[in-house]
Formats: sequence, structure tokens, C-alpha cells
Amino acid sequence: MLTPHTGAVPASAVIPPARRRPWAAVFRGLIALSAATGIVIECVYGDVLVVLSFFTIWSNVLVAAVLGLGAVRAWTRRPPLPALWTGGVLLCISVVGLVFHLVLDNEASEFNMAAEIARLTGAKAVANQLLHTVTPLGTALDFLLLTAPGALRWRHAAQWLAAPFLYFAFALVRGELISPDAPTRYTYPFLDVTVHGYAGVLTNAVVLGAAFYALGLAIVGLDRIRPAPRSPEYRISSQRARGLK
Repeated sequence: MLTPHTGAVPASAVIPPARRRPWAAVFRGLIALSAATGIVIECVYGDVLVVLSFFTIWSNVLVAAVLGLGAVRAWTRRPPLPALWTGGVLLCISVVGLVFHLVLDNEASEFNMAAEIARLTGAKAVANQLLHTVTPLGTALDFLLLTAPGALRWRHAAQWLAAPFLYFAFALVRGELISPDAPTRYTYPFLDVTVHGYAGVLTNAVVLGAAFYALGLAIVGLDRIRPAPRSPEYRISSQRARGLK
């Protein structure tokens, strides 16, 4: 009787080696650099403790860290970061961009700060654009064009709410500890307890939390229907093969 051959099949015959992704690495590195540059400018021209109290800065720190690490992984042929991380960063920085452009820099908004924003010049104006426009758009493009779809799960949308809830608690505690006369006691007008009271601020927080969750669900839904980027790195068989691709 013939004994079947049981020799081990080389791993490279089943799964191709990971490819270096130079374009993804460069793009992510640039977005991480833009976030870091905006943060540094804000710290140089302002009070560091105040600067670090804004959700915009928190989110851009996450962008700089996660996309910077993603750039290193793409360059060194390592697997991508967990989707829970990258999706969470996308959600946070997307909210930063949307709230800035639709609420804070919108004269029709109840909470608008358009006049103050318009007075920004020089490096402060550059930092403002980097933190509120460049990094949100860049992070969204990285998600759409440079990541494989289907990795996000519906439960992620609820898990991502930990970030805004943590910031909300931080902002209220900080406001209680800072002098009532401090102009930066509350980092955002919709969190100002002296103006809206705790009931009003809590209402604003619930509305924003619902918006966070809805946007998170939208990101997961988009991830499930978007096409995969056309790149050789996602192909697991040659173009001539008729099997799985």
C-alpha cells in the first residue's frame, strides 16, 4: 500500500509574504506629521495645559500615534493595526472635523465661534487648518483608499463611545477645579455649565453621544459595503489562477 506524502507545505506556497507598502507608509507618515505639527504649534503659541485639554488635541494625538505606527508597519511589511484602533481614531477625528466646520465655524450655529476663528493668523491659522481639516480628511482617505474592507464590527461603534465619555467626564471635572474667572474654564461652549447648567450640558452630551454612535455605525456600515482597494497586496493568488482572489 502506498503511503501518502505528508511533507510540510512551505508557508509561502499558501500565503504570500507581506509586501512593503511605501505609498501607504508615506501617506500615513504625512498625516501623522501634520497632526503632530499642529499640536506643537498650538503648544508653542499657547498654554500647554490648556491646549492639551481640548478634544481636538486628544484626537490628533491619537492620529499621530496610530497613523505613525501604521506607517512603520506598512514600511516594514508588518500586519496592519487592529481595526478597533484605526476605526476609533477615524471616528474621533471625523467628529472633530464635523463639529468644527458645522458647529463652531458656522455663523448659523448656536455655539458658533466663527468670529474668533476668523481672527487667527500666521502659524495659529496653519495649526487650525492642520488639526481641523487636514488630519480629518487625510485619515478618512487612508481608511477609504489604503485599508482592506470588512474588518470593522457593529460592536465597535459602542466601544468607541468610551473616548467621548471619558473626555466629557474630564471636561466637567476640569471645569470644577479651575477658577470660575478663567476664560478657558470650559473648553467648548456646549460644555459650559455656567451658561447651560448641568441639565443643559448633559442634554448636549447625550445629543453628541448619539451623533458619535450614529457616525460610528455609518463607518462600520460603509466598511462592509465599500470595495477593496485595487492593490497587489490584497490578492492571495496570481492573476492567472482561477481560485480565490
